[in-house]
Amino acid sequence: MKIARDTVVLLHYRLSDGEQNFIESTAEGGPIAYLHGHNNMIAGFEQAMEGHSAGEQFTINLSAEQAYGQRRDNAVTRVPVKHLQGSRQWKKGMVAWVETEQGSRQVTIVKMGRFMADVDTNHPLAGKTLCFEVDIQDVRPASAEEIAHGHAHGTGGHQH
Repeated sequence: MKIARDTVVLLHYRLSDGEQNFIESTAEGGPIAYLHGHNNMIAGFEQAMEGHSAGEQFTINLSAEQAYGQRRDNAVTRVPVKHLQGSRQWKKGMVAWVETEQGSRQVTIVKMGRFMADVDTNHPLAGKTLCFEVDIQDVRPASAEEIAHGHAHGTGGHQH
């Protein structure tokens, strides 16, 4: 089966930046699962996955524009510390999650105060070329429930 809208893809990947600096990998755990065509992955990644099948191994290179965009210099904002999610103690350089009108966002702590924090709202990988080494484990049709929920269920996907 080929990857297309409304298929669930199980894969392993190794991610590095344009200078071959390692960022992350799924090798230590099980494969991840995503529902293709439902904005669960970077748009450029999904476009590059289209039409591939289980058993294929290949590399996807995404420019910053195809991934998380260019860094914006004016992207620092002040938020209440109580809105930072992911840790109990915060330090400069740490990445936190913040709920916004557009959903959850990763932010990087620039300066910590007692009640307020200055955060960089650029995605931590903004401005970077991304290189994914992909190993597709399985491709299957999505269930009606997965399509209705907008994400993959089961091993490697969302658990309810």
